[in-house]
Amino acid sequence: MFADRAKIIIRSGKGGDGHVSFRRELFVPNGGPDGGDGGKGGDVIFEVDEGLNTLFEYRHKRKFSAQDGEPGGKRRCHGGNGSDIILKVPEGTVVMEAASGKVIADMSGENRRQVVLKGGRGGNGNMHYATATMQVPKYAQPGQPAQELEVRLELKVIADVGLIGFPNVGKSTLLSRVTNAEPKIANYHFTTLTPNLGVVDMEGCGGFVIADIPGLIEGASEGVGLGHEFLRHIERTRVMIHVVDAASTEGRDPIDDIYKINKELEAYNPEIAGRPQVIAANKIDAIYMDGDDPVSRLKAEFEPKGIRVFPISAVSGKGLKELLYYVQELLNEMPKEPLVFEQEFFPEDALMVENLPYTVEQDEKNPHVFIVEGPKIEKMLGYTNLDSEKGFAFFQRFLKDTGILDELEQAGIQEGDTVRMYGLEFDYYK
Repeated sequence: MFADRAKIIIRSGKGGDGHVSFRRELFVPNGGPDGGDGGKGGDVIFEVDEGLNTLFEYRHKRKFSAQDGEPGGKRRCHGGNGSDIILKVPEGTVVMEAASGKVIADMSGENRRQVVLKGGRGGNGNMHYATATMQVPKYAQPGQPAQELEVRLELKVIADVGLIGFPNVGKSTLLSRVTNAEPKIANYHFTTLTPNLGVVDMEGCGGFVIADIPGLIEGASEGVGLGHEFLRHIERTRVMIHVVDAASTEGRDPIDDIYKINKELEAYNPEIAGRPQVIAANKIDAIYMDGDDPVSRLKAEFEPKGIRVFPISAVSGKGLKELLYYVQELLNEMPKEPLVFEQEFFPEDALMVENLPYTVEQDEKNPHVFIVEGPKIEKMLGYTNLDSEKGFAFFQRFLKDTGILDELEQAGIQEGDTVRMYGLEFDYYK
């Protein structure tokens, strides 16, 4: 079975604890502290593997852990570092935080390898804590704890062009005609269950990747049937080809089909619905003129809206060259960079302050001042450099993602009011 999503738990390695020991050798009865440092915990790394095209491996194993760092030893011996765990995924895999759905990593384009969870730092041994007044320190630093996170993996195919349409309109036949792909083709009343990819390589064309997106149904945007699984694969395409049965061999109205599919696209993601579209009026060899010409009706309906209509026969190949050259022209006018989803969730930042409390209160003496305090705030400010652009951007994101901004608004804060945090003051503006 094609596996294009999975939910797993990942855990980095805990840092090894520092060691407490003292030098004991012949003729050195009172040697100083010699406890070694703990080793660093292993990282969790995602890496693109060109040989993979599904997430099948992650459907049967749920938890993946890096190795813990070893504790330090006597005689200043440093504990060994824990081994990293490398999780291989197909190109196009998006790693998201499971609860929020926010993107952690998009394994596409130039991003072939990314550390998602860092291993804990090893603790210092007691040799670091000797001073003139404390010559026999009997304590060492524990290693940093492991980080654990539930993530969702989703494979979003990387293709320049997507073939979309209802089941049994001829998308698989069209793909097999114009590329080297070999999809299963039959007169199904159900739909292809896997997206098929192929490369169009014609004389005079630069070549582009085309994907047969499994057939959509009404309600797909609401998750009816396998709707979300299919719509996910459209997200990276730059141009969409609507394939319709112009001959209405199963009694479907091709104009109505296009409107229904565009409605699903609009409901799923309006930005996708606004991308360039082309209509492939398929099965023209099965049209028998006993009334209105369906191709003329399609052209009259959609070409005034800027959507070109090409009559084709995927079986005989008629009209395919004109369709593909036009699609190549559209692609040439668009940016060539693949769509890569920006990182929205930063595990290291989020996990550091995840479960700590905080309070939001209005100053009793000045109603225009709001005080935000608590261990969560104190810890966040302790490792954030607010003087840097990146640090301040994290600070703003932290206030929003943790719900602090919402609580300030519920408390009645207005534009121009002051937010005070441990001696720092900020003006509030929406």
